[in-house]
Parts: sequence; structure tokens; C-alpha cells
Amino acid sequence: MGMETQLAELRVLTARAENRRTETGIPRVAMVQGAIPEHQLAAVYEPMVNLILTGSKTMTVGDRRLRYDPATYFVMSVDLPAAGAVHPSDSGAPYLAVSLTIEPSVVATLLTDMPNAAGGELYSPGFSVAPVTAHLLDAWVRMLRLTDRPDEIAALAPAYEREILFRVLQGPMGWMLRDIAMPGTALSRIGVVIQWIRENFARPIRVEALAEMAALSVSAFHRHFKAVTALSPLQYQKHVRLLHARSMLIAGDGNATAVAFRVGYESPTQFSREYTRQFGLPPSRDALRLRRL
Repeated sequence: MGMETQLAELRVLTARAENRRTETGIPRVAMVQGAIPEHQLAAVYEPMVNLILTGSKTMTVGDRRLRYDPATYFVMSVDLPAAGAVHPSDSGAPYLAVSLTIEPSVVATLLTDMPNAAGGELYSPGFSVAPVTAHLLDAWVRMLRLTDRPDEIAALAPAYEREILFRVLQGPMGWMLRDIAMPGTALSRIGVVIQWIRENFARPIRVEALAEMAALSVSAFHRHFKAVTALSPLQYQKHVRLLHARSMLIAGDGNATAVAFRVGYESPTQFSREYTRQFGLPPSRDALRLRRL
């Protein structure tokens, strides 16, 4: 089966998705199509492999911006606050993509069968893009066919998940998967800190304490963290706080002042200023606009 035939089948299977993240019934596998509102694409993204089938997507993380086109896949190896935008194809066909959330324990078991796997370079980013291969597409086709055979998911999906991750491990971004699954690498240490910030985003943070958590000097920690996330630790925390605040405001969980304090701001004025800089409108006006969409 050629790559164009594989992509065509994947597009048919994925066209069942809604204009949002749509669960497939297969563990950790989701799909999406159409014009997703941009505020839904501003989020903290979990580690994932995402395959673009039709249209394109742009992702902005800190000061880095990448574009993903059909027959490419991107890998995120840590939780990253990012802003995205999806675009239809030149023919007008809607954006289509499928994703696999990365489970580090699955990668770790694979690595036992891949001895002498090299890690990444120092100060490498935690996200990137690569062209898809026929072998990787083949594994994806067999995985998504299970949506029509749900009684086979429990038996076959774990094997296809391993194969997808194996093909990524063999590719140019395989080091990302290796490093998040191997304790002691700089990327895995930064991942521990990122999880702590996500769970404690409303608390004040001390960079010295975070560096100690990562078992790195303060200067090395800063360089690694910025390389992986395109953000400083304090910028990362601010992005997470603002994304949580936006979700609360859209849901009606308090006014702007109450939400500012809940996400860790001591000054509602500072919160409003940083929120407006991030999202383009003051908190209350932005939430009102998004509720009307």
C-alpha cells in the first residue's frame, strides 16, 4: 500500500471526528477535524505524537513557531503551554489530524528492546516536526481501523501503540521519546519540574528550589528549561496561570478579581494587564466574547 493510499484511508477514518478533540474509543488515541476555535487551541498540551492528514497547523510555544503540513507529524515530549491555529487545505478540505498521547512507561518497555539508544543533545527543544514514513502510516492505519472493530481494541491496540512509538523512536525525533522515558536525562528532570509547576501553578516559585528539584545548577537549569519549553520557568508558570484563568472565566467561576487571586496573582491590575497582553482583550470582555461563539 503506497503512502497516498494510506493517507487516503486515514482521512476517511478520521473524517468522523468533530470540530474538537474527539475520543476514538482507543486508549490515548484521539482525532479532530474542521475549524477549531483558536481559544480552544491555546492550552497546555500533553506529550503526544500528532499526525497531520489534511490542511495544516501552526503552533507557537514561547518565541518559537512551527508549521505542520500533511504527511508530517510532530512530537511534544513535555507538557507545553502553546497557542495553535488550524487551516484547511488549499482545496478547501477541512483540517484533519490524529494524535497519540505518549505514555512514558510504554516507551520505557520499548527501550529495553532497543539497546544503546542515544539520547538527545544538550539544550534541545521539547517539540519538533518530521516527515511521516510509510511504516509509521501503516501502523496508524491498522490502529484506526480498530474504530470499526471495537471488540479487537483491547487485544490489538497495545501492539499498534508500541509500533507507532517504535517507528517514532527510529526517526529523527526518537531521542525525545528516549529522554522522557529514561530517568536521569536532562529532559526527564525538566519534565519533573514542569509537572510540579502545573500542579502548583498558583503558588509562588523559587527558581533555586526548582533547579534543586531537577538536580541541576541554577544556570544549567535555566538553559535546559528555556531550550525545552521556549519559556523561562516564571514565564511558563504565567502561561499556565492565564490559561487556567481563562477557562474559569469562560465557565463563569467568578469575576476577574476573584479568578486572579485563585490562580495566584496578588494584584488584579497586574493580572488584567498580563491577560490582555496574552489574549488581546481584558479578562471579562474576552470571556464574554468566547461564551458567545
